[in-house]
Amino acid sequence: MSLIPKETVDQILAQADITEVVGDFVSLKKKGQNMWACCPFHHEKSPSFSVSPAKGIYKCFGCGKAGNSVQFIMDVEGTSFPEALKYLAKKYGIDIPEETADPEYAKEQNERDSLFIVSDFANNHYQQNLHQHEQGGIGQSYLKQRSLGSNTIRKFELGYSLDAWSDLTDTALKAGFQQKYLEATGLTIAKEDGKKYDRFRGRVMFPIHNISGRVVGFGARTLKTNDKKSPKYLNSPESEIYHKSNVLYGLFQAKQAIRMQDMCYMVEGYLDVLSLHQGGIENVVASSGTSLTEGQIKLISRYTQNITVLYDGDAAGIKASLRGIDLILESGLNVSVVTFPEGEDPDSYIHKVGDTAFKAFIEQNAQDFISFKTSLYAEEAKGNPVKKAEAIKEIVASIAKIPDSIKRTVFFRSCSLIFDIDEQALISEYNKIQLQDRRQQPKTGSPSFDASFEQYDAPFPTLEPEPEQEESDVDVLKRYEREIVRMLLNYPDQILEEGMTTCQYMLEQLEDVEFKTPLYARLLVLVKDKLCTGVIPTAEDFINFPDQDIRTEATNLLSDPHELSHNWETHHIFVPTEKDLLPYGAERAVLRLKWRNVGLMVKTEMEKLRLVTDPQEQMRQLQFIRNLTTLYSQLGDMLGIVVNR
Repeated sequence: MSLIPKETVDQILAQADITEVVGDFVSLKKKGQNMWACCPFHHEKSPSFSVSPAKGIYKCFGCGKAGNSVQFIMDVEGTSFPEALKYLAKKYGIDIPEETADPEYAKEQNERDSLFIVSDFANNHYQQNLHQHEQGGIGQSYLKQRSLGSNTIRKFELGYSLDAWSDLTDTALKAGFQQKYLEATGLTIAKEDGKKYDRFRGRVMFPIHNISGRVVGFGARTLKTNDKKSPKYLNSPESEIYHKSNVLYGLFQAKQAIRMQDMCYMVEGYLDVLSLHQGGIENVVASSGTSLTEGQIKLISRYTQNITVLYDGDAAGIKASLRGIDLILESGLNVSVVTFPEGEDPDSYIHKVGDTAFKAFIEQNAQDFISFKTSLYAEEAKGNPVKKAEAIKEIVASIAKIPDSIKRTVFFRSCSLIFDIDEQALISEYNKIQLQDRRQQPKTGSPSFDASFEQYDAPFPTLEPEPEQEESDVDVLKRYEREIVRMLLNYPDQILEEGMTTCQYMLEQLEDVEFKTPLYARLLVLVKDKLCTGVIPTAEDFINFPDQDIRTEATNLLSDPHELSHNWETHHIFVPTEKDLLPYGAERAVLRLKWRNVGLMVKTEMEKLRLVTDPQEQMRQLQFIRNLTTLYSQLGDMLGIVVNR
């Protein structure tokens, strides 16, 4: 049950712009009347994710995800309807009259939402400690020492955990939060003897936000220099809302700049992000000391296809992290690399040379990853044939990850020049890698290849085409009912030749027809109910409907993967649209459904006839079947369908 008043819900739905909401998570490009992008819900290289600004809906024609602005937040964040509404309310500055710290409120949320709520509470508590508690001065001194200004501290919501055993735990429990959620997020650690204490104590707190700005975890730096046993950095453990492999520090604050500049800078630590952001380089994120993962790369690819990795001036560290970048290449993204002087990292270097010189350094020293890796390995392999051979194999292994054949060709040529080796030798090594990968894949009945890529003499297996399965009567009827509802939702107020709207005409024609598919029967009733109030239903009535099944199906029915090219209009070529032919289409949709219903009635009555034993009753039943058969044939004639008599 939502605690948000209906008036507020309506206000949120009215103000939420689908293009703006989705645009916070993916880079949309206009094509025709709609906006398109690669789907954020499944991996794809060709855009099949469509956003219709006019209808206020999104639809992926690859994985099937569809809905309005609220549903998008629910899908992308995995959160509940009320929490999605709260996100949109915050985005559009709409006040929601509710108390989030009320214990009763927490009970009504699902488990996942409760973890978000308690994390948000902890984040606010740590910020209050930093700015208002006397111990907060310790954290402020450290941040000032790192040259971080108040705007940066506020923007990234930095905080401080008191040097006390259970400050956060006690405060949260007193506010009405349940201990199980404090433990589930890793904020509280409970011992077997019942004692409980805070995970983070006496540390500067770096909240980690997900892509929509919700706090999912924390990074924490100790300020105790004399405690050798305590780790310098301590992070939240994995939880239902925090998966390190699917989060990048600073992405929430950086996503707009990444999209605008079509570039993402990748650094290692929290302070690297903060210092660069403060220096005007806002399109920067951090992997927070972990190796890059497919999930993190997918997040970046929503906003740009270009990544520049900023490496600390540490040769050993660079070498160790090279393999992670192969994942970026495999995803088809463009990767560049910048290395800093020995002993420097992005944080220290920008403070050393200043913002302007730092930006110039990046622009002048960025080089594509393959060229960088080739040069790095070539330098190490100088004068050593064995190391040179190993280096070449390493380079080719990275090139093999690149899906674009033209890019691969360019890099093979570049690599051959640097190593002074025949380009064909590199291609042969690439072929070996491809062959090995192919052999490791599960066999699917395709022909085998030997090491020389010669096909065996065994012929290709002959595959018999699978017989097409006939649609059942139920499936056909469902399809015809779906078409009726689709027209009602897409053209409710369109005037037909009879002077009636589509809604009025179709509902009048179907007055004596009962829909068999429950979902479409419900949608039809909703249309009728709306018309009974004297109002023609609109698309918004269905895509914003409280029931998710109705919302999802309505969005599917309102989505169309095809659009006429603008060039047709430019060249004055008239192509009639469905809307132009609506009187004809509406009539045929009604006739088809009636024809199918009568056909099913004939089948049903024939089954009943078998059970009738009384001669007179048999004659009445036969006459009824003859009348139905005649009607079935007449409807078929009107549709141009030849019916066997």
